[in-house]
Amino acid sequence: MPEFTWEARTRTGEMRKGTMDAPSDTEVMARLRAQQLSPVKVKKKAKELHLKIGTGVTIKDMIIFSRQFATMIDAGLPLVQILDILSTQSENASFRKILADVKTSVEGGASFSESLKRHPKVFDELICNLVAAGEAAGILDTIMNRIAVHVEKKARLARQIKGALAYPTVILCVLIGMMVVMLGYIVPVFADMFASFGAADALPAPTQFVIALSHGFIQRFPFIAVGAIIIVTLSILTYRNPRGRFVIHSAMLTLPIFGPVFRKIAVARFTRTLGTLLASGVPILDALEIVSKTAGNVVIERAIRHARDKISEGKNMAEPLLESKVFPGMVVQMIGVGEQTGALDQMCNKIADFYEEEVDTAVAALTSMLEPLMMVVVGGVAGGILVAMYLPIFNIAGAVEGNQGG
Repeated sequence: MPEFTWEARTRTGEMRKGTMDAPSDTEVMARLRAQQLSPVKVKKKAKELHLKIGTGVTIKDMIIFSRQFATMIDAGLPLVQILDILSTQSENASFRKILADVKTSVEGGASFSESLKRHPKVFDELICNLVAAGEAAGILDTIMNRIAVHVEKKARLARQIKGALAYPTVILCVLIGMMVVMLGYIVPVFADMFASFGAADALPAPTQFVIALSHGFIQRFPFIAVGAIIIVTLSILTYRNPRGRFVIHSAMLTLPIFGPVFRKIAVARFTRTLGTLLASGVPILDALEIVSKTAGNVVIERAIRHARDKISEGKNMAEPLLESKVFPGMVVQMIGVGEQTGALDQMCNKIADFYEEEVDTAVAALTSMLEPLMMVVVGGVAGGILVAMYLPIFNIAGAVEGNQGG
């Protein structure tokens, strides 16, 4: 929506200035007159680059903002004063600038939700729609508390995803680094030592295999490095392609070990977001549209959009969700019960609570299972290479002792 700068005169002749988002300058003048101001000058403002969340706004900043906002508006403070207090007291300089811009927009006549939409990377569509619903219903304090809870739950789910992937990723990186060091530096030292003894042709088979592997790795290292770069690049390009992203996300949900965890995380995210929106008064079709955009998985997103289309045709939600074969049967049945009883928001939150606990249990079990497995793999690879390198030394020592005994 275009932004306009305006100058207007009060009834007492005092001049005021500000900015306002509106479809046209005519709308700006109408809003000013509704505020008992006489428009003097209205001009369309040139587009500016808005601050993004990448500038340093964190989840903690959002939680503190939501909690403090809810407390102050419940105490009866005016909206502009609340934004002024929060914009000056925030510890994050980037967030202070964003809140100051939101305050200026509200002072210019825009609603709070419209002002938040000026910074979509910080206040996403979910937050903006919740605030709009809260403004319409006059329960902005309740909505801001719900936003804080939602952000906390979202951060918790993100930590669970990292917890499921962090350990195996770190161990895999350690394994790759260890293989590079051993094949590129340690094994060649042993190979040169064996060659100086004149025993290169009489080495045990495991030692010959490891030395040959090391020579091949060193000679073909440029090709290996280029191949790794190509694989990573192709993976990124595939993920950016809609069809490729769908294939990758489908595979994530069907992996033998990680698949069930990813599916539980997706269900928890879907039901938590939907329950929060419905409890705040957002219409079901709008809520499903927002939820589909925040699903985090293309397969889940398509299933939600399919359910939305069927609901718009007059059907219920449970049947299309069951047809997608993405959501567990228990979840679909509970959603069906929630629709029949008119308590879909409460049912969604109960499902989310259950699956968040399930994710906690699954991540803990996954970590406890992978930890010894990965240690065995790393230890087996490192130990196998070292044993192969020391076998000739053991053989030489045994031959020397035999000669001395003879």
